[in-house]
Amino acid sequence: MFERYTQKARRVIFFARYEASQYGSAYIETQHVLLGLLREDRALAIRFLGPGPTGVATEIRREIEKHTTRGQRISTSVEMPLSVECKKVLTFAAEEADRLRNRHVGTEHLLLGMLRVEGSLAARLLRERGLKPEAIREQLARASISASPRAPTEPSGGAIIMLDNFLAGLQAYNWEDLSPFFAPNTHFIDSAGKHWIGREEIEKQFEVLFAPYAKKNVTFVLEGAYPGPSDSVLADILWENVTCGGETTKSMHRMTVILAPENEDWAIFLVQITPVVTG
Repeated sequence: MFERYTQKARRVIFFARYEASQYGSAYIETQHVLLGLLREDRALAIRFLGPGPTGVATEIRREIEKHTTRGQRISTSVEMPLSVECKKVLTFAAEEADRLRNRHVGTEHLLLGMLRVEGSLAARLLRERGLKPEAIREQLARASISASPRAPTEPSGGAIIMLDNFLAGLQAYNWEDLSPFFAPNTHFIDSAGKHWIGREEIEKQFEVLFAPYAKKNVTFVLEGAYPGPSDSVLADILWENVTCGGETTKSMHRMTVILAPENEDWAIFLVQITPVVTG
């Protein structure tokens, strides 16, 4: 059933099963999938739901608990079936991936699948926050075609969707959100030409490397994305109003990102910052 699923989407189902067991549910319900999605893909949640005053995940969990009677916790070793509504979510998610010409079923397709199961708790909570399937499809389709007329919709479309989620997560400025987007051997080259290698080293320097791009007054635009060698995708993001280190004036930076397939998903392998001379 889950052969087409990305690793992130599979982990959503894993977390959904865990959530169901913690609530003592006999079935994995749509609300458990929603909680699994919020656990696994915070950037996607922030992108479409916003951070919320106390965090969108906390708010939605509170709403779910208002409509849930907790039972005795069930061991995670016990087999737990999907509810009828939950099976519909997975069916609709596969349909949405096909509609968007995506080879794999990702977290964004699970989100659309939940919205389509009308009357379910997950769909109601999502729609109360203004989510509509048509608007999400439009955003995902725009992200796919914004890559370049020369680039195929697949696989680069999935890469651009992943990049959009990364940029949304960057606005939340949380390494735990951003870490899964990087390959273990990612290279980061800053605006001064200094080089960091590996996810662990980048994590240690997180504030130095990403603080300039997480400020509220900093804006960015995806200039373009193009097919690279070996199925990779190269994307250029232009950042405005950036200040780094001891700079007193705002400047413009170009962030070049190289993404490539990794374990049925996409990962960032290179980030290079280049100052843009204006005037």
